[in-house]
Amino acid sequence: MSSATAFYDFKPLDKKGNAVPLEDYKGKVVLIVNTASKCGFTPQYEGLEALYKKISGEHPDFVILGFPCNQFGGQEPGSDEEIQSFCQINYGVSFPIMGKTDVNGDKASPLFEWLKNEQPGLLGMKRVKWNFEKWLVGRDGKVKGRWASTTKPESLEKPVLEALKEPKPEL
Repeated sequence: MSSATAFYDFKPLDKKGNAVPLEDYKGKVVLIVNTASKCGFTPQYEGLEALYKKISGEHPDFVILGFPCNQFGGQEPGSDEEIQSFCQINYGVSFPIMGKTDVNGDKASPLFEWLKNEQPGLLGMKRVKWNFEKWLVGRDGKVKGRWASTTKPESLEKPVLEALKEPKPEL
């Protein structure tokens, strides 16, 4: 388990295996989604992209970070490059898709361990149940909400806009 205590302490890997300091997102509103290319929820990429385009056009301080995960039924078997290509060709995804990430178990990303602790799931469950779970991180780096795979991206517009209304912290 990581000793990181805040969202901005983490440095998950991008599709090329380079660390991406989440500190770069200070003062932004970030929607984190664990994704998969061969899942019944995969069409949510379309809704996520629509939400991203709709809100980020007016609020450039909103970002979505997709984290491909192959832990649920082997539904993300491709390489990082194949995943990127799939997302762009099939859904026109323009928000960042990170490198393949474990969200549960011994090799779980420290970021996801932190997210699960900050905002446990139903009945206090501290594991990710399936692909396309979503976490909203506010400008202050605190988790504002967690939603199940069945939650459609378009239904998150209101919580995202509410988080964007919060004042930007002193950086």
